[in-house]
Amino acid sequence: MNPDAPAGPAKPDRPRTPVSDAEAARAGGDQVLVLSPGVTLTLGPDALLLSGQLATKPDRSCLCIALPGSRGTPSSIPYYNVLWAEITGDRRWLRIDYADQTQPHHVEVRSAKFAIPELPIEQATPGAGDQVASWVEQLLDRAYRGSARCKRAWVLVNPHAGPGGADRIWQDDVRPIFEAARMPLTVVRTSYSGQAVDLARELDIDNYDIAVPCSGDGLPHEVFNGLAKRPDARRALSKIAVCHIPCGSGNSMSCNLYGTHRPSLAALAIVKGVPTPLDLVSVTHGDQRTISFLSQALGLIAEVDLGTENLRWMGATRFTFGFLKLVMQRKTYPCDIAVKVEIDDKEEVKRHYRQRVAQPGREVSKTGEQPQGPADKQSSVSSSAADATDRPDSDDSLGLPPLKYGTVMDKLPEGWELIRHEKLGSFYCGNMAYMAPDANFFSAALANDGFMDLITTDGDISPLKSIGLQLAVESGHFFDSPLVSYRKVSAFRIIPRNQETGYISIDGEAIPFGPIQAEVHQGLGLTLSKRGAFEAPGPLNWDTVTTSERLLA
Repeated sequence: MNPDAPAGPAKPDRPRTPVSDAEAARAGGDQVLVLSPGVTLTLGPDALLLSGQLATKPDRSCLCIALPGSRGTPSSIPYYNVLWAEITGDRRWLRIDYADQTQPHHVEVRSAKFAIPELPIEQATPGAGDQVASWVEQLLDRAYRGSARCKRAWVLVNPHAGPGGADRIWQDDVRPIFEAARMPLTVVRTSYSGQAVDLARELDIDNYDIAVPCSGDGLPHEVFNGLAKRPDARRALSKIAVCHIPCGSGNSMSCNLYGTHRPSLAALAIVKGVPTPLDLVSVTHGDQRTISFLSQALGLIAEVDLGTENLRWMGATRFTFGFLKLVMQRKTYPCDIAVKVEIDDKEEVKRHYRQRVAQPGREVSKTGEQPQGPADKQSSVSSSAADATDRPDSDDSLGLPPLKYGTVMDKLPEGWELIRHEKLGSFYCGNMAYMAPDANFFSAALANDGFMDLITTDGDISPLKSIGLQLAVESGHFFDSPLVSYRKVSAFRIIPRNQETGYISIDGEAIPFGPIQAEVHQGLGLTLSKRGAFEAPGPLNWDTVTTSERLLA
């Protein structure tokens, strides 16, 4: 996974032939803004182009300066990096705030300030006073294509997430970007586990567009479950886009949605985020119903995660330590499993993935093109997602959708068959692809295809083969390994056997050990992503058309 998602200020491909300001204005029309002799701002295809003598201090010959603390104004700024543009209150200056990639994995807010010349009355043309304002509006339309401006954010900061440091990350890396994008902010600092569930349940959802947990994956899990406990759960889950600033150990949500586990890059991706409906999963255990957005695990993976909670100070390294310890033991987890399988063959899974990414508005294409057309700058985030997929019933009085297959306490659904697994190593079901940076376990996972991706492996294989499987995750060969069963499913039930205690992980959070049942709800939730889909690259050779497909084309 490439964590350097946004590009920094771009350099011109080649020197441009000098033209006069008048020629530039005539050629570019409304796309070119002439601010002074030799200084023009041009709306290019992908970036704001700045030409002329751009100084760091104002003088008589240059009406363009960079604000104090800036390194100077770049020659171009990608629209993705433009955070805001406005005319100052005295109407003398044009200010542009943008994200500058100061380090390979970090962006910071920079500002450029350009003087707006005062034309003599005899030189002024009708409507000249509106020219700059019109140009600014065009710039913002391009900068926020597919995304709403000024998103109203409900921010939750967990100071105890992962190795700690969420407070500093929020204040130093994230807040300046949100404020530069003119996002209204309400910030809450959580103080105990489960607090976000209560807060989200009581949230006035009409006051916000997005929820932004600054944490590991635990706080987004709490927010989803808090929204799910409301009497208007369906409306809440489809209105509030749950996002993520990575401050924990795994940071899976950020990796999938923004292609990075770096806080400032994730913040920029949220500012420019595309509304993306998200499949959610209901997990029943005992008399409880829990909502899952990320994964459900029993066996080695669950024990690696939950059994290393006391090692959080190690960051993501704790997962490697726990994994090596368990594979040397060749530990197995006997259980009975019943699965509602939708796609059983790996080649068919690839075909499904290929078909989904080819559908405009469903998943991102291989070229990574963003959805076309500017979002209504006055609209909410959720309204921008209305056409992305089939939304659940919008009746405000509706809670969660009814369970199609009942709960784990009910009789086994008709047509299901429990199969005994004596030597299970891992039962791992995923809603997203990345489970940690560079850990693309569920490479065929899609944001809203209505399926869960289920992986099972045996636990009695040699430690060398187990380590090889782990390395295959990082290299992208895990999906195709003959040691891995990979299926698309819509529901499952799993019943542990001969185990008095153990670990079951839902989104990395522990639930009481015992039987569980799960089913997926297509597009029930809402989030923001960079391009309307996950950033994972997909299974190896997913885009290769098979011979049978060519013959049937």
